[in-house]
Order: sequence, then structure tokens, then C-alpha cells
Amino acid sequence: MGKPTIHPYIPIAVGVIAVSLSAIFVKLANADAGVIAFYRMLFSVLIMAPLFFWKYTAELKLLTKRDWVFSFVAGIFLASHFILWFESLNYTSVASSTVLVTLQPLFAFAGTYFFFKERISVKTILSGLIAISGAFLISWGDFQISGTALYGNMLALIACALVTAYLLFGQDVRKRLSLVTYTFVVYGVSTITLFFYVVFKGESFGPYAANDWLWFLLLAIVPNLLGHTLFNWSLKYVSTNVISIAILFEPIGAAILAFYVFNEYLISTQVIGGLIVIVGILLFVIDIKRLNTFFRKKPLDL
Repeated sequence: MGKPTIHPYIPIAVGVIAVSLSAIFVKLANADAGVIAFYRMLFSVLIMAPLFFWKYTAELKLLTKRDWVFSFVAGIFLASHFILWFESLNYTSVASSTVLVTLQPLFAFAGTYFFFKERISVKTILSGLIAISGAFLISWGDFQISGTALYGNMLALIACALVTAYLLFGQDVRKRLSLVTYTFVVYGVSTITLFFYVVFKGESFGPYAANDWLWFLLLAIVPNLLGHTLFNWSLKYVSTNVISIAILFEPIGAAILAFYVFNEYLISTQVIGGLIVIVGILLFVIDIKRLNTFFRKKPLDL
């Protein structure tokens, strides 16, 4: 493994900022959730297309019938995730929505436990209970303000489960394909799914103001292509757990941005509940044994 030209934490930090902007761009766009999701995915596919058709089309031959089925299912789940998450932002705050979506690691564990029979540990149960209690506190506090906020929180939780399903269906296919090919296929399926959803719902594909087209394009470029590309580049030099922990700062960044852009103030239950969720997820993703070994080998200089 070659030494990176810049410290991996720098692109990781930029990636966190990039994905934090996702909810902001969605709220700035004056369009239905399905339309915003459709253009986000469509522009992502169009931007990726030249690279894919120039260099990666041969990889499609590696896809089996089962791979195609799993890729289609993953794309449908991804489309459904975007619809519900974007819709949740119409009812609840950016902070609450993004915090609840960070429960993804726990949904992922539940999926691997039920479908792949992975063993459950005391630490997993404890971290899950902590994170869920934080999510409950956020929802309870939001309900005191507005019943629609609770509805938005529920949409965000379902969106979190759906994106986890997308990852579970895609993980096996991803092992045999490059990132570009897998992403292009799944994003393509997601785009087609969203197209039919918009038609079925009778939502409008346009016309929209120039600002709205800008937000659609920025959603494709910044969180989709820039944010996730930087995370994937960093995986060459840091562990997956580092990325998982870094992504936990997304709701913090989103909440700060929402305060300045939309004047969204945090209430005490959102702050406390959000911190509890993040502590629970941190406990889940950090390997305590490896951490103890690290500190035994490298004592802290106080």
C-alpha cells in the first residue's frame, strides 16, 4: 500500500461535509420528494456514463442472473430510501431526520443476524438499546412540538431500514465488480424506478426554476459522487470503522448548516437524544478489544 499524498482524514472530513449538505439541498429544492430523488440519481448516472462506457462495460459479463436480480432489488430499495428520507424532511427537522438515518449500522446488524445468522453479543445489544433510547427521546420531543414531526421521524427510520436493505442485497455483487460498474448499474435501476414512481404519482418533471436545477445537480455531484467517492478512496488507508465513525458527524454538520440556512433551532431532546444515538452507534462500531490493545502498546502521553 503506497503512502497517500494527503492525510486520509482530510478527504474523510470533506466527505462528511459533502454528505451533510444532502438534506440542505433537498430542503432548498422546490419539488416533490420523488422528483428530487429522480434528478439526483439521473444526473449521477449521466455524469458517470462516459467513464463507465469508456472503461468498464466488459465487467457486465461478470454478472450472473442472480447478480442482476440482486442489483435490481438493491436499486429499488435505494430509490425507496431516497423517496422516504426526502419526504421526511417535509415534516421533521434536518437534525432529527439525519440522526435517525445514522441508525443504519444497527439495521445492518439486524439484517445480518436474521438473514446470515451472525452471532449477537452483549455489546451489540447494549449499543442497540442505547441508540434506540436516543431515537425514542428525539421522537418524543418532536411529538411535543408537532404530530407531523413524529410522522417525519418514522419516515426517516423506514428510510434507514431501506438503505440498509440496499447495502445487504448489494454487498455480494459488489465483491465481483468495480465500484464504478456496480454503482452505475444500481444507480441506473434506481433512476428507472424513480421515473415510474414520479409518473405513477403524477408529479411534475418540470419546468423548474434555475435554482431548483442547481440543487438537483449539486445533490448528484456533492453527496453522491464527491462524498462517497472520498470515503471509498480513504478505505485504502483506514479501516471501515473509521469511516463509520466519521459518518456519525453527518447529523452534526447537517444541524449546524440547517441552523444557518433555515434558522432551525435544536431543542434539548434533539441534542440529548442525538448524543445518545451517536454514543450507541460508537459503542457498536468500535472494537473495544483492539482499542485496549492499542492503548496498552501506545500509552497516552499526558
